[in-house]
Amino acid sequence: MSKSLYISEKPSVAQEFAKALKDNFKKQDGYMESDTSIVTWCVGHLVTMSYPESYDPALKKWTVETLPFLPKTFRYEVIPNVSKQFNIVKALLNRPDVDRIYVCTDSGREGEYIYRLVDQMAGVPADKDKRRVWIDSQTEEEILRGIREAKPLNAYDNLSDAAYLRAKEDYLMGINFSRILTLKYGYNINNYLGNGKRSAISVGRVMTCVLGMVVRREREIRAFVKTPFYRVLSTLDASGRTFDGEFRAIEGSKYFNSPLLYKENGFKERKDAEELIRQLINREPNLIEQNENGKTSLTDTISEEEQLQAEIVSIEKKKENKNPPLLYNLAELQNECSKLFKISPDETLKITQELYEKKLVTYPRTDARVLSTAVSKEIHKNIGGLRGYIHGKEYAAEILEKGTYKNIAKTRYVNDKQITDHYAIIPTGQGLNNLNTLSATSGKVYETIVRRFLSIFYPPAVYQKISLTTKIKSECFFSSFKVLVDEGYLKVINHSFKKNSSSDSNQKTSKENTENKDNQGEEEEESFDTGFFEVIKGLKKGMLLSLKAMTIKEGETAPPKRYNSGSLILAMENAGQLIEDEELRAQIKGSGIGTSATRAEILNKLMKIDYLNLNKKTQIVTPTQLGEMIYDVVNCSIKSLLNAELTASWEKGLTYVAEGSITNEEYMEKLEGFVSRMTNGVKGLNNQSILLQYFNETAKNYK
Repeated sequence: MSKSLYISEKPSVAQEFAKALKDNFKKQDGYMESDTSIVTWCVGHLVTMSYPESYDPALKKWTVETLPFLPKTFRYEVIPNVSKQFNIVKALLNRPDVDRIYVCTDSGREGEYIYRLVDQMAGVPADKDKRRVWIDSQTEEEILRGIREAKPLNAYDNLSDAAYLRAKEDYLMGINFSRILTLKYGYNINNYLGNGKRSAISVGRVMTCVLGMVVRREREIRAFVKTPFYRVLSTLDASGRTFDGEFRAIEGSKYFNSPLLYKENGFKERKDAEELIRQLINREPNLIEQNENGKTSLTDTISEEEQLQAEIVSIEKKKENKNPPLLYNLAELQNECSKLFKISPDETLKITQELYEKKLVTYPRTDARVLSTAVSKEIHKNIGGLRGYIHGKEYAAEILEKGTYKNIAKTRYVNDKQITDHYAIIPTGQGLNNLNTLSATSGKVYETIVRRFLSIFYPPAVYQKISLTTKIKSECFFSSFKVLVDEGYLKVINHSFKKNSSSDSNQKTSKENTENKDNQGEEEEESFDTGFFEVIKGLKKGMLLSLKAMTIKEGETAPPKRYNSGSLILAMENAGQLIEDEELRAQIKGSGIGTSATRAEILNKLMKIDYLNLNKKTQIVTPTQLGEMIYDVVNCSIKSLLNAELTASWEKGLTYVAEGSITNEEYMEKLEGFVSRMTNGVKGLNNQSILLQYFNETAKNYK
């Protein structure tokens, strides 16, 4: 009797397939079998690319003469510690009674590669019926749909080509560039650090670019020189309530385009700020210094006898809508979890993978932040399931009762064109019985995903905004106020583990904006209680308000922020934004550095080899001395490896291969040409003395 073979990556996934098939499976060594089906697994990876010495034993020794290493045919081998499982899978794939193979590895480029290598090494006959199962979650319903709609495996041949090329690219760049740079500069680095031996220099298409981003940011921070500036504020009285207006040198001002200004709302010198006040109040300012939260301000209190006033010259009232954010892809979720829970991108991926395997959420390794049209038609099922979840039941019930999910396909949250492999990470509405097996952090990550998902079915938050311009003599002062009048989706995203609620967000906004403004000289919006807001709403153009005080607030420009683990992942995803060339930026739009499946792994490797440091408490990422030295070596030898342009354009090329726009051969020719040129270029360099100067400069920043 013929049988179907289902091959997954992990035993746990294989177990879910066996459950969904509802067959009388019996456990065997490395697989499960019934009368009609067999289910087995690859344990992640069973096969890997062979090292150069398998081509020629002489290549085990690193020498300049053997580079560049560009094999005509690539070799692969079974990983020794999983050879037993490989042999089990090989035997199953080639069993005469297996007439159909369902490939159930992860639905993406890397999952495709894992199976294709096993198929290749196992010598599976080409005429066997091979089908690709492509699923977005591990719910029974989705597994059965994936099996039912499985396409012939050869429909994914372009994706397979891209997967093989990605591996070849990383292999050729890693081996050739790491070897040539180690041979050329390894002794220099180790002698400088006092290790006395040659250290292997590890470089790669993606990891070296990421190292470059972190080192450049660190050097920008070191080179940054703070610029002080002085803002001038007026304190005005409206029906016994006071508020501030900020001087801005607009057209008509005596200071319009003046060289005395830092931007349009701050003076470079304190004396010029004092001179403005002197002109406005017709006397020498009597400024009293105050210090609040480390910020210095100087205030002159205006007496009632002086009777100084400001005229309202314009008042603008409008409503402002704030829509729910797009859904999470992996990078956005990693960034959010870095901020909320101070966990690394790798930890976020592990948790989300766990949630996926427990049927709680959809496939985590996705770049999309929207849903597909097909999913939007069935989305009521996901929402309905969340009625059994403590932090979602109230909102899920309301969404279903009001039917707000029915038109979701017409919104920005559904867009088939923005989906490549998988739609956004959302809760399945199933697997809730597994919630009590989660760690506290995993439970919070799940809640975060659920709240973001449910929020898209709610209306925008609505703010009432008032912008006020007052004039003292010929100079204008600007005030901006807003109050939340309808919380809309905000009520959904108040996490149970966070103390702050939307009700106090107005006061919080004011404080954050003020602090930001003191550092950067940017315009702020103030938020007040609704009682005060009613006073402001009652103001009219032409009204005169009493001037109560004039204040000089001292601020200073702030250096760029260091990356944290989450913001670095986002920067990798949005690498195109780092590219100055507009045409190239448009060309690689949608391609970042690495993929959602590999970015956390790349950061881990950079930390493991001591090129980057991660502060586990703050998740701030900084370079090490060794990392900076490697940066200088690459910058003086294969500079393009540090650039987002190169890395993202290679990634775009792989996308073209997966789409069938360019051939495997075209890509390989370009790759081999690049590797050969760069490797031979390093051979001719003689720049060790220049590097020594760079090393000395870097060393000043390390003990």
